Amino acid sequence: MSSHDLTRRFIFDDTDIRGELVRLDDSYRSALAAHEYPPAVHQLLGELSACAVLLSATLKFEGTLTLQARSDGPVSLLMVEINHHRQFRALAQFEQQPAELPLQELMPNGQLVITIDPEQGKRYQGIVPFDGDTMAECFSHYFAQSEQLPTRLWLQADGETAFGLLLQALPGSEERDESTVTDDWNRIVLLANTLSRQEMLTLPVDELLHRLYHEESLRLFEPCEVSFHCNCSQERTARALYGLGEQEVRKLLAEQSVIEVDCQFCSARYLFAEDQVQALFDSPPGRLLH
Repeated sequence: MSSHDLTRRFIFDDTDIRGELVRLDDSYRSALAAHEYPPAVHQLLGELSACAVLLSATLKFEGTLTLQARSDGPVSLLMVEINHHRQFRALAQFEQQPAELPLQELMPNGQLVITIDPEQGKRYQGIVPFDGDTMAECFSHYFAQSEQLPTRLWLQADGETAFGLLLQALPGSEERDESTVTDDWNRIVLLANTLSRQEMLTLPVDELLHRLYHEESLRLFEPCEVSFHCNCSQERTARALYGLGEQEVRKLLAEQSVIEVDCQFCSARYLFAEDQVQALFDSPPGRLLH
């Protein structure tokens, strides 16, 4: 498998520490391709995309995970959706050309919203404030609070490549004393802290792990591919229009002659003329036009 667009899990056999590493290249660029985002947004959206992949990899469920970062600042919304097939899409909302400022200036009074929509079971949503100077710090704190386990993240993105590394301390075995557990954690984190931005964004996954942990007993699991995918369609858009109600849709049609609906994620455009609107409301929701 290529070293691009993948996530790879690993554990340290002689410790109670696990890790997950993600690298996004083509998929990240595809997620950005439909939009003219400035560099500051490229970076934040790439970091959030990498984080979404890391978070989805820690959860065993079938469905969709959505990460949203909201704020009152120049960047008002970042959003990434990813499913259990590791297919994701992303979008951002921002003022014209936000400057490359620190996170807390780009997104003041920020909140992280984590939503899990399983195909079976109950929907979960958690909302936490930004607690850190970088996206990585914010999510490190979120993981530590929600899972109550020491957790660290490293995130980088530059518009071409997005990178994420997660380390997490697992519940220790009774045979290992607390000081040894602490020393192991500090050592593994210290080694990760030696990574430069350039190394994160350029080194292949396996080479990067070898560079960091060649002296550790590291067990690698098979990598999993990650891809960009937008699940918008004519039918899904028709269902959304149907949900507005016939009176509202007829009003839109009278104003526009042809209703145009653009997907916010991939900018695909769906058109609904008079005959399609008529068919939409003549048919039950389960038999809408493609």
